[in-house]
Amino acid sequence: MKTLKQLIDGKNKNLTVVAPGQTVLRAIEIMAEVNVGALLVLDGKRLVGVFSERDYARKVILQGKASRHTLVSEVMTGKVIYVTQDRTIEECMAIMTEEHIRHLPVLDAQKNVLGIISIGDVVKEMISQQKFIISQLENYITG
Repeated sequence: MKTLKQLIDGKNKNLTVVAPGQTVLRAIEIMAEVNVGALLVLDGKRLVGVFSERDYARKVILQGKASRHTLVSEVMTGKVIYVTQDRTIEECMAIMTEEHIRHLPVLDAQKNVLGIISIGDVVKEMISQQKFIISQLENYITG
């Protein structure tokens, strides 16, 4: 069973981030370039928010703001829910489900950003774990 640390270590090491002073248009361009649904908002090395497609839809489009003139800091989610790498995949799934979020930053004990996981990452890992358990049970039954 993979740990959250192993999951993070296995992902792309290049974090895709945006600064709070960048425009929403630039953030959307970055998201499109790397095909992700959310960006970590870093002020230097400090995590200050998350900007997601949901933020864009609800806080820019629906409010009639112009992405060219709106700063990420104006519409990002500032109350960031995060986990440390000692959490289990199952705990991450529970947090994401309970909080209705699709992206979860992973920080170390000093609150340095280690990475970000998506609900897709978590579901994929849980399916992999279940397939492994089923395979082991089948081998036990037939062996």
